[in-house]
Amino acid sequence: MENETQNYNVYGAYFAPLRSGDGVKMLVDGLSSAELEFIPEHWLSYPAPPASAHTALALMYCFFTAAALIGNGLVIYIFATTKSLRTSSNLLILNLAVFDFIMMAKAPIFIYNSAMRGFAIGSLGCQIFALVGSYSGIGAAMTNLCIAYDRHSTITRPLDGRLSRGKALLLIAFVWIYTTPWSLLPLFRIWGRFVPEGYLTACSFDYLTNTFDTKLFTGCIFTFTYAIPLMLIMYYYSGIVKQVFAHEAALREQAKKMNVESLRSNQNASAESAEIRIAKAALTVCFLYVASWTPYGVMSLIGAFGDQQLLSPGVTMIPAIACKGVACIDPWVYAISHPKYRQELQRRMPWLQIREPDDNVSTGTNNTTNSAAPAATA
Repeated sequence: MENETQNYNVYGAYFAPLRSGDGVKMLVDGLSSAELEFIPEHWLSYPAPPASAHTALALMYCFFTAAALIGNGLVIYIFATTKSLRTSSNLLILNLAVFDFIMMAKAPIFIYNSAMRGFAIGSLGCQIFALVGSYSGIGAAMTNLCIAYDRHSTITRPLDGRLSRGKALLLIAFVWIYTTPWSLLPLFRIWGRFVPEGYLTACSFDYLTNTFDTKLFTGCIFTFTYAIPLMLIMYYYSGIVKQVFAHEAALREQAKKMNVESLRSNQNASAESAEIRIAKAALTVCFLYVASWTPYGVMSLIGAFGDQQLLSPGVTMIPAIACKGVACIDPWVYAISHPKYRQELQRRMPWLQIREPDDNVSTGTNNTTNSAAPAATA
């Protein structure tokens, strides 16, 4: 009890001068001494945001939650209940959908905090929010890496590079095991900790406390859960593009020797070349990963090693929004563009008016002839 009183007096002395004279409501007003222990000192000097900011974020998260839960829920339901779609490669897509689903399943905590305009759920809700966010965010990143590896292996080694079911399950187990230490260490405060951020309505790992342990944890989690996976994803997809370009060049050269226009049968002259399609697919995947997690990675580095004055509460909410937005987009990029998935969705929900041509040609990653593009949406 004596320690709590002492902490309260320290925090009170810190921000009391900021409230004098102008009557400005501060971000941490109304919090108990026990709750203040979870708040990084950086947030103590900021005024409370307007109610409209909380309302706008709550409405945005409501939209993200509905879109992500419906989109990823459909992916999980269709892929899990359709035997023809339960291929080894599609198990990775299913795992990604699970991570995206649980990422937004925690959104009600944020929405409630926003509705109450602050740290309403308390420390327990904060720890749950951050734990689920850590598992889903890092897990989705590592699953994206596994998908890139699978597609690279399938396309560059068509004879022996196909992913077996056992290997796919092993990769999924690896993703969950790899994600666990980065999630549990800060939860139990063994290394790092989970704290509120921004408007104190969301929680993540602490990148603002000015200690050696915090800086080391931030640097390590940035390196091993963002930088290394990003470099490997870029390597795998650049290898796919290189392979496809080389394959197309060889086909054109052979066609030239045979004095024919093309070696491809039933080729549509107006269709995009395989090079363009695979380049678009690869760039889309890389762009989604970079666009969703780079802002958060940069923000954490600024908080740990740079000028923390750049990180106002409003600014730190932007990377969080980017991370949630990709959970809504992933079902469309990875699954809803998959012809077999669309055909199954069309059969089960004809009122959606999808109108995907039904054929017997597999478009999964096991098809090494046509997989140059949507290769990789299997």
